[in-house]
Amino acid sequence: MHQSQFFRAGAGAVIIDRQGLVLALERADTPGAWQLPQGGLDPGEEPLAAGLREAEEETGLPAAGLALLDAYPEPLVYELPPKFHSGKTGRGQVQYWFLFRYSGVSTTIDVAPGGEFRAWQWLPFEELLVLTAAFRRPLYRRLAARFREHLAGSRSA
Repeated sequence: MHQSQFFRAGAGAVIIDRQGLVLALERADTPGAWQLPQGGLDPGEEPLAAGLREAEEETGLPAAGLALLDAYPEPLVYELPPKFHSGKTGRGQVQYWFLFRYSGVSTTIDVAPGGEFRAWQWLPFEELLVLTAAFRRPLYRRLAARFREHLAGSRSA
């Protein structure tokens, strides 16, 4: 098997605030491209633990400050454009996704300089769908549908 003919196993975190806005991160390598915290599973690591670890590594929010509200019932997949296939991520990622509520203060959020991300903001999920890379949108739409009742602007009147 060619080194890039696989999908990397990972986990992601949809973190919402008290109003149901999602914490979005702007990629350092692609200004204007926003996404949710996510990353690969370490050997032997459980998906929920990976989601919490990635959330802390990428946002500075400790696991103790995140309340688990829901989990997507099955792994979700996205395929990267061929120019982004690599020995690390292969053709894309297959991920377990979790919804967390953060009830602390935003000053706790810390996107480390020189890291994967350069900025963060709280956004309605619908706005994140516009600002994320096209290859992520189908997966993000599925997350929005599953977690709708918790998201800002998605409640039925």
